[in-house]
Amino acid sequence: MSLVRAMATVGGLTLVSRVAGFVRDILTAGILGAGPIADAFFVALKLPNLFRRLFAEGAFSVSFVPLYSAELETNGARSADRFAENALAWMIAVLVPLTVVAMAAMPWIVPVIAPGFAEDPVRYGAAVTFTRITFPYLLLMALVALLGGVLNARDRFAPFASAPVLFNLTLIAALLVVAPVLETAGHALSYAVAVSGGVQLVWMAYWAQRAGVRLHLRLPRPTPRFGLLLRKMGPGALGAGVMQINLFFDTLLASLLPTGAISYLYYADRLYQLPLGVIGIAIGTALLPLMSRQIAAEAAGTGPEAALATQNRALEYGVLLALPAGFALMAVPGPILTVLFERGAFDAATTVQTAAALAAYALGIPAYILVKVLSTAFFARQDTATPVRIAIACTLLNIALSFALIWVIAHMGIALATAVSAWVNVALLVRAQIRQGTWRPDRRLRHRFPRLLVAAVAMGLAVTLLARLLAPAFDGGLALQVAGLAALVAVGTAVYGGLALALGGAVAADIKALGRRALGRRR
Repeated sequence: MSLVRAMATVGGLTLVSRVAGFVRDILTAGILGAGPIADAFFVALKLPNLFRRLFAEGAFSVSFVPLYSAELETNGARSADRFAENALAWMIAVLVPLTVVAMAAMPWIVPVIAPGFAEDPVRYGAAVTFTRITFPYLLLMALVALLGGVLNARDRFAPFASAPVLFNLTLIAALLVVAPVLETAGHALSYAVAVSGGVQLVWMAYWAQRAGVRLHLRLPRPTPRFGLLLRKMGPGALGAGVMQINLFFDTLLASLLPTGAISYLYYADRLYQLPLGVIGIAIGTALLPLMSRQIAAEAAGTGPEAALATQNRALEYGVLLALPAGFALMAVPGPILTVLFERGAFDAATTVQTAAALAAYALGIPAYILVKVLSTAFFARQDTATPVRIAIACTLLNIALSFALIWVIAHMGIALATAVSAWVNVALLVRAQIRQGTWRPDRRLRHRFPRLLVAAVAMGLAVTLLARLLAPAFDGGLALQVAGLAALVAVGTAVYGGLALALGGAVAADIKALGRRALGRRR
């Protein structure tokens, strides 16, 4: 499967998931708003997500997929599946007791991750209850990640990319059907998180069987191949861990601010995660198995040197799509939040506070996506140590900046520190690859990048001016607000796309190819 086709498959399905996620967030914002129950639920959601990203989608995936892909390329499917079976056995052996212990220890864990809750019995009690309910999601999603890695390595990207849609649909059903009969909507959402893990596991098991993958449960064995996986996972776990420390340090600081700060950051995070998910995760997911196989083929002398060209095209596509997303969210965060969230318990004051965080996060959107591509290139070469060292340095920078800025611009300082540290991360990853001699920008990338930047800046200015002209519409009813937002999207797309083509930052054939793949059409 080509990079463009794989990107479009993952990106298109991720977009469907994000749309479902926005429906979920709109319902959540209207019902929970930014009060104490909302703060407690968002903390409860972060804890299992920390371990999921650390063990399942973080260290495990970036270490497992290249090894599985290389085994598949050199020794065949059966040998690769035996490796996966042993990884599955060890995963269950470690995560089952961890889940049980964590659930029992939750009254002592919550004050560590949200110390500001200690003086608030409502938020503390709800957070302990909700986190105990959601924590089994970790174990279930670890199994989902393993099956997803196996299918991705076999060029079957759609099942794993579509699994988050089931998460969002489960939470939407809980809000609409279960929430009215439980004590709070936070209880309904927490139970739905756990149930969604089971739903996603059944989904992935079905598609694995359809693909001819039948992993058997075995006792864990300390094989040399699994030992190599552990050695790769060590730096990977540390790297994923320090990145998640960023998120939890943000939550820790925000818990010290007035009630609502955690929720402002959550809703802003949900919006800037849209381009990060649709673009960054799509490129990273498609790039990892493809580059892993290309590098394995090069090492065996059975394939051409294709990995360098693949990485340059991934960076080009990432810049092409990330720049307009970042500049748009920086330019007009208020109108976007007004249309999507401002109703029910989510009032105008909440929009203002959330918009400040969103604009700061958006500054780093291109950087987040470039980090995803550059880190994936290291992982494909089975180098997990270099990105970890860089991640540690950037985490320390983020913590220092957050601590300094929070006293000046409150929760906006947390978001701004995240964006600045992301750009530093990009610079350090680029320097490391150039020094190693594993990457250099080709002529096409050097030609197109500055032209795309000019087009994005012009687009940002255009939508800023238009938003001011349309201010009365955003103060009106929902129909006027939606029409105003549609006008911003149309003008922004026209300005960016027109200038990108006119300046030579993109060519029509590339854009058409991405569009065709996203819509599922063949040439």
